[in-house]
Amino acid sequence: MTENTHTASKNVSVLNEAFFIPQLNRSRRIWLYLPEGYATSKKRYPVLYMHDGQNLFDDATSFNGEWGIDETLDAAGNACIVVGIENGSLLRINEYNPNDTEAHGKGEGFLYLDFIVKTLKPYVDKKLRTLSAKKYTIIAGSSMGGLISFYAGLLYPRVFGKMGIFSPAFWIVPGIDNQVEQLVKARGRADQQYYFYGGGQENPTLISDISQMAALLQKKSGAKIAVKINPEGWHSEVCWRKEFPAFYEWVTDSTKYTSCHTS
Repeated sequence: MTENTHTASKNVSVLNEAFFIPQLNRSRRIWLYLPEGYATSKKRYPVLYMHDGQNLFDDATSFNGEWGIDETLDAAGNACIVVGIENGSLLRINEYNPNDTEAHGKGEGFLYLDFIVKTLKPYVDKKLRTLSAKKYTIIAGSSMGGLISFYAGLLYPRVFGKMGIFSPAFWIVPGIDNQVEQLVKARGRADQQYYFYGGGQENPTLISDISQMAALLQKKSGAKIAVKINPEGWHSEVCWRKEFPAFYEWVTDSTKYTSCHTS
């Protein structure tokens, strides 16, 4: 495949080239995937919100290969709408981190999530035929995108019912276990699902961090948890693309909502 070859399916479009984020006073391109037959079905669909939108559908816009979200969902039995929010390039770490850090400066994650919940989601629910309840609202991402998806579930348990947390950058938040425990304690128990994925060839602390967060959530919040560890996996779109179908099957198949740990 040559450089700049577009690979997005016909079901992918750009919802808005420059969607304004009032909480951060900047704009961002928003990608959209609509299920096959959306125009004529009259059905309403679940919505999956994903970060790093330029990496989801199209090799020509991706950093290191696309996730193939459109190809996976084109073949899936349970279709959904996907809203992909492009990252802010040099601002990505700040936007996806709720916490200030000495190395990267001010964390803007709380404002970014506020944008998704209070600006983007209401717009999507008004413009498209969505199932807007939390049981049909999914959020997912990788690395820093996995971190902010994790916080989305913690901070907005009445909005997001299902989280895909791929190779989360827990390492960037010192004392995250204490912070998470306090957040869970403040909000109480919540009927949610969290799917964690990590690769054995990634950050040395990744697997233990995932195990710790998954155990804490399950104990303190009663959430349904799946943990998938690929011993040969590394930190890349290639591995996340391979894992995405299993995640999507788990969050859309009611028979698989029991807690599980796999490797």
